[in-house]
Amino acid sequence: MSHGTGTGVVMGAIDPDTPGLLKPLAQLLQWINQAMVILGMVALLVASLVLTYSVVSRYVMQASTDWQDEAAVFCLVGATFLCGSFVQALRGHVGIEAIAGWLPAWMNQWRLLGVDLMGCMFCTFFSWKSWALFHEAWVEQQTTSSSWAPPLWIPYGLMAAGMSLLSLQLLVQLSARVNTVRKSFVGAGL
Repeated sequence: MSHGTGTGVVMGAIDPDTPGLLKPLAQLLQWINQAMVILGMVALLVASLVLTYSVVSRYVMQASTDWQDEAAVFCLVGATFLCGSFVQALRGHVGIEAIAGWLPAWMNQWRLLGVDLMGCMFCTFFSWKSWALFHEAWVEQQTTSSSWAPPLWIPYGLMAAGMSLLSLQLLVQLSARVNTVRKSFVGAGL
């Protein structure tokens, strides 16, 4: 297993094969992704501080805790989902590339196109369902079952926003991949 697809994408560089119409979106996503990473770092720090406080208060001060676990989980959900687009922009998700070494370059381009297409379709569906959960939790004023009872629209909203960003990132990368495959066919005279 290896990370990414070997494209060597660096944050700050937009794929030159990205269609002109989507370049403003790609630039906006770069800015949003950077902001989400900073927000994700803060969320991870807050989660670690909350969990540390929970352990200390429970075992040292013998105080019961009921809100810390949910607060930490909400922070972790936000960090995980909101930073997914940043990781995808780097093509940093774990990918299995055992087949890539055996395939000819042209076939590998089609494989990568298929992966981007399936990823975009899955994440778009996941995003749509997440927004439906968010809406349901908002309208019905759903809360967790704990005594603290924070609203469930918070984690669903974080999940939906993160998956929407990831879907947009995949759309931009898919469009660039389509152009790459198209150019390879034109260059080969096919």
